[in-house]
Amino acid sequence: QVQLVESGGGSVQPGGSLRLSCVGSGRSFANYAMGWFRQAPGREREFVAAIRWYNGRIYYGDSVKGRFTLSRDKAKNTIDLQMNSLQSEDTAVYYCAADTAPIQSTMSDHRAYEYWGQGTQVTVSS
Repeated sequence: QVQLVESGGGSVQPGGSLRLSCVGSGRSFANYAMGWFRQAPGREREFVAAIRWYNGRIYYGDSVKGRFTLSRDKAKNTIDLQMNSLQSEDTAVYYCAADTAPIQSTMSDHRAYEYWGQGTQVTVSS
């Protein structure tokens, strides 16, 4: 059974930065994709970023390109999300997710991800 545990959420002023981390355990992640999604109240779950474990290719959602950076530590089964230039529109619960059989066409589709963390709140407000 795969377990994903997020950490690092919190509150920050507009223009500030936060860093989220997600630790995966339970199985080998060698052929997985791991990523981040977010969901604000009343809105659909939105793709943020994801990485294919075997080749390290990273994908970003359009709304975060140039501001957010995803990185990983293969030895620790950890992915981090560095979020810079945060805006009020980034306020949401951020979820870590894992897809056991990723394909390029569904990397940004939350329905393709079988495992989810509990979520961590990010609030951007002055």
